[in-house]
This record gives sequence, C-alpha cells and structure tokens, in this order.
Amino acid sequence: MKPARTTSIPTPADIGLRVPAHLIADRFCSGFHHALSGGQINKVEQLRLSFREGFRAGKLYLKELRRRKGIVAFPLTGRIRMRTRP
Repeated sequence: MKPARTTSIPTPADIGLRVPAHLIADRFCSGFHHALSGGQINKVEQLRLSFREGFRAGKLYLKELRRRKGIVAFPLTGRIRMRTRP
C-alpha cells in the first residue's frame, strides 16, 4: 500500500505573489488554488476578473515549476477516426 501524499498546495503568499489592490484577495486565491488543482474555467462565477487573474497566476506558476524540473510540454494529441467507404 502506498503512503498518502502529504504535499500541500501553496498559497500565492507562500510563493511570494502579492494580490493587486484592485482585485478581491479571496477570489484571487480561489482561482490560484483552482489552477494548481488542475481545474478548468467552466462556471460563470469563475469568469470574474479576480478569479481569472489568480487562475492565470497559478497556471504560470505551474509552467515555471515544470520548466525548472526540465519537463518538456509536448503538443496536444487527439484521436482521429477515419471511416472507409464501402
């Protein structure tokens, strides 16, 4: 049995980000956490500016972490279905 993961998701303050004064701090932090959790923007309340900016900051933070670890981002791949005509 594998041990449980004990890593926690950092807050913007933990990594040195300051929330701009014109944004709502709670909503910004919520967007940041949502991005680090692997979520996508798919609800109306997630379209607010503060949430989007936090989400964007979270995605950029993840990109920087991957770059530091040397993880290469491969292009997206999709499945193609081809039908043959009878």
